[in-house]
Amino acid sequence: MDLKSGYPFWAIRNGLMHAFPPLQQDLHCEVLVVGGGISGALIANELCAHGHDVAVIEQRDVGWGSTAASTALLQYEIDTHMIDLARQYGENAAVMAYQACADAIPALRAVAGAFSGVDCQRMQSLYYASKRGHHAVLHEEFLLRQRHGFDVRWLEADEVQDAFGIRAPGAILSALAARVDPYRLAYRLLMRLQKRGCGVYDRTVLDTLTPTSRGVTARTPEGVQIHCRHVVMAAGYASQHWLKPSVARNRSSYAFITDPIDPDQLGPLAQTMLWESARPYLYLRATGDHRLLVGGEDDAIDIPARRDRRVQAKAGTLLKQVAKLFPHLPLQPAFSWAGTFAETKDGLPFFGAHPQWGPRVLFAMAYGGNGITYSMIGAGLLRAQIERRRHPLAALFGFGRLE
Repeated sequence: MDLKSGYPFWAIRNGLMHAFPPLQQDLHCEVLVVGGGISGALIANELCAHGHDVAVIEQRDVGWGSTAASTALLQYEIDTHMIDLARQYGENAAVMAYQACADAIPALRAVAGAFSGVDCQRMQSLYYASKRGHHAVLHEEFLLRQRHGFDVRWLEADEVQDAFGIRAPGAILSALAARVDPYRLAYRLLMRLQKRGCGVYDRTVLDTLTPTSRGVTARTPEGVQIHCRHVVMAAGYASQHWLKPSVARNRSSYAFITDPIDPDQLGPLAQTMLWESARPYLYLRATGDHRLLVGGEDDAIDIPARRDRRVQAKAGTLLKQVAKLFPHLPLQPAFSWAGTFAETKDGLPFFGAHPQWGPRVLFAMAYGGNGITYSMIGAGLLRAQIERRRHPLAALFGFGRLE
């Protein structure tokens, strides 16, 4: 499945950082993780760190799927407002989902802190009203978050203008957010796992899965077999091919990154990611080398050739939107690209077993706007299920909520 178009910055910046071998002989392990992107890397890291015998397979080169196209905004803020989740699942469940995402950000920073060059830094997040009619909804969202102890401030229009130089009817300023180079982090994690004895294999395609009550046999098209007790399907948006019916809809998102900008000109943008209340939304953040990474213009296109043809025009539209917000910035796009992402109806991920496959095949579907944050949560959730322990988010983030 072709998951990206154009020239994703992370892969160009980092290149192929390490050569992992393809799997060429039968293998036994406790847990097989299918997917060598950032989600699979975080899950494998969690399992290996707690004594599980893990192998990872990836059909492409490691990190070359959606991870290479990710814009990697690490937020606790879910695309679905807390007030809307509260109406759907109850206030306690909504707060639990948001709090889990908030806890995941320092956990991610702790994981990334073991490696140099992954550009994992704390930031803040400004969620601004795109138009006057969104003011009341955002303020209601702010009050609910504030009541439950989230570190947020409400800014009226004049305060947004004074602090960030943009015109918006109001905004929520969240103190907790972060950034990362997801491609480099995935490589670093998997290289470390390989050094510690875990099998990591790229250019290895999963062809069939045969689960039994005691384990799972996975096979490649070449007939190589992997015998394991559990499979974790962390193949990103390609994981949906293993489920009928689909549990999310694939969409395309577009992005560009600028040449480096003088930090004095970036001002508060150097440490603040911005996103708006319109849907689909414009979002942007700075990188450690002072580039501005801009994304949005999402559409329902899921055909690679059609997505390819739209990259330049979409990047041009994004450029105009940012230039309107910040006319003083010298915005010179260096690379532009598009990537596939998936949306669930409620904006929440799916982690765990699906009735179609039984308890031995676990899915890691970190879908939505903060997929890396979800993946960090899912790593602990899936480990709990493999270890037969209860996890407070198992029901809310499981397939049972579709019933």
